[in-house]
Amino acid sequence: MAPIYLYYWYNWLKRSVKSISSLSSQLKAKFLLGGKMAAKVSGLVKQLLSEGRPKVQTFLKYAKVELTPPSPGDIPQIRAGIANIMRGAKTGKWKEMPIREAWLNTLITVEVLCWFYVGECIGKRHIVGYDV
Repeated sequence: MAPIYLYYWYNWLKRSVKSISSLSSQLKAKFLLGGKMAAKVSGLVKQLLSEGRPKVQTFLKYAKVELTPPSPGDIPQIRAGIANIMRGAKTGKWKEMPIREAWLNTLITVEVLCWFYVGECIGKRHIVGYDV
């Protein structure tokens, strides 16, 4: 089940796409500059909708799967994964890890640290130091 914020975002997106499609008819009614500008804008809006709709649908398809929080059924898998990491650290299995996997783990760690830093900057509303 998708989180509620995805549902609201999805409905907002559907409403905005409908409003964009009605925008071309509104532009024709308001800005009849020989019909050329309204026709160009109408063509651009139609092109935007035709090219953007599949991309938005693909995004929503993956967002429903990837952005959901873990369910109670996922907790045993998470515990098993953490146990495997601890077991590998104790036995020295990390020394036998392929370079590609080690590099991937390093990049994921850097990404998590960067998002943590960005969250801290947003929380304190300054890049350096706290406003005391």
